[in-house]
Amino acid sequence: VNPVVLGVTRAKQFDSPSKGSRPDGSTVVPVIIHGDAAFAAEGVVAETLNMARLEGYHVGGTIHVIVNNQVGFTTDPRDGRSTYYASDLAKGYGIPIVHVNADDPEACLAAVRLAMAYRAEFHDDFVIDLVGYRRHGHNEGDEPAYTQPVEYQKIDAHPTVQRIYS
Repeated sequence: VNPVVLGVTRAKQFDSPSKGSRPDGSTVVPVIIHGDAAFAAEGVVAETLNMARLEGYHVGGTIHVIVNNQVGFTTDPRDGRSTYYASDLAKGYGIPIVHVNADDPEACLAAVRLAMAYRAEFHDDFVIDLVGYRRHGHNEGDEPAYTQPVEYQKIDAHPTVQRIYS
């Protein structure tokens, strides 16, 4: 999906009347939402990051949001990647990364504002690592308390964002 998003973005940027034969990166801002396990392990993510600064593929920067629930289906991060942070892949490309607490809506908004300002100034990618937790299973058939019982006792006792913020 990542390269498709960027291809559609670039096509729409060429449709902008303000730049003529060159894409206008200010008209369309691509935002790609990743899971933490997917960002770290899917080759298409690395391929997309690698192509981002090439003239034929550049879109003026992509905002990458990692929805980091700290588990890939039923796999703990320490068993699914060799890096500490899910976002560490972006370090190899010199892409700035902000880690933000998903339980803090104002911090999340500040991270988005920072990402947009960075993109506007430097026309480059930015990663927001939105660190939270999965309150429910990966899908309807997944009961996470079976595979992560201690973690889900803590999550069940933890108040929701709505309760924390109100």
